[in-house]
Amino acid sequence: GESIEKPDADFVLEHTGFAIGGVAPIGYQLNTPILIDEDLLKYEIIWAAAGTPFSVFKIVPHVLVDITQGKVINIKK
Repeated sequence: GESIEKPDADFVLEHTGFAIGGVAPIGYQLNTPILIDEDLLKYEIIWAAAGTPFSVFKIVPHVLVDITQGKVINIKK
């Protein structure tokens, strides 16, 4: 029920330490829940940003859930 808005580049950098396009799903300290789209679990491998807009890493979706301790939700709703 909360409204959300797209953050600007300065906000993202300040709160994650990463530039937009390179925000990794791990490696920073935020006091916010981690939400993972349930559709990602349909894939054997997914690719995630790795700290810069020009680097990525591959990971098994269930491992991403485990290491982030994220909550899997239906984001489409």
